[in-house]
Amino acid sequence: MALELAAAGRRTALADLDIVNPYFRSADSREALSDAGIRLICSEYANTNIDAPALPQEMYSIVDDAALTAVIDVGGDERGALALGRISDRIREEGDYEMYLVINKYRPLTPDAESVLEVKNEIEAACRLPFTGIINCSNLGAETTAETVVSSVSYAAETARLTGLPLVATAVEERLARELSGRIENLLPMRLQSRPV
Repeated sequence: MALELAAAGRRTALADLDIVNPYFRSADSREALSDAGIRLICSEYANTNIDAPALPQEMYSIVDDAALTAVIDVGGDERGALALGRISDRIREEGDYEMYLVINKYRPLTPDAESVLEVKNEIEAACRLPFTGIINCSNLGAETTAETVVSSVSYAAETARLTGLPLVATAVEERLARELSGRIENLLPMRLQSRPV
């Protein structure tokens, strides 16, 4: 998303505010983001073995610079959302935001719509901002097949119904996009970068 915004000529930052996890995926792409003109905002402990809940001071530039478009990753629970809560009043004042609930049927904590609703409510309470839509990103990493994605469609539809949020897109790895074209509405092909464990 940040790459597309930057390619469209927007001044863009990618902020990784999942402050309790030292394995920041965005930090793996630091060079590619920089090459695209995207400012990366993440903990100084990104990609280290230090698991300290540290917020980067740069986080406040997200709301201080109205000309900046920021893509923010708060992680999958209320802990990361607490960081977003520190600037939520300013985001709400500006009134120009989208906040997507990214769901994955295959994650242990969100196997059904009811559990997603519980996580959604925890995140909204922590960050004090309501979600505006859902992105279905149901996957099994490198083992994801087209059928893996197809079998998540009813889960995503039920989650949208239960939460009252629109299903904005189903994100899939680029390698599966052609096979899924015409089978799933609002398909969002994405480039994935994996890192050896």
